[in-house]
Amino acid sequence: MIIPWKEIDPETLTNLIEHFVLREGTDYGESELSMEQKVQHVRQQLASGDAVIVFSELHESVDIKLRRDLHS
Repeated sequence: MIIPWKEIDPETLTNLIEHFVLREGTDYGESELSMEQKVQHVRQQLASGDAVIVFSELHESVDIKLRRDLHS
């Protein structure tokens, strides 16, 4: 189930994004980005619709996924 990111409390959303960034170990290329920059990057992906917040009833968990990966 996709959860609209705008309906999540701002502090909760920031915590969710920070947890995602720390867990994912995302590669941003040659330059190292700060945590704040990485969080902003994920926020931009959510705002553009490229990424979505997904709740799994089966696992009772929340995750951030790229929209293009949802149907693979």
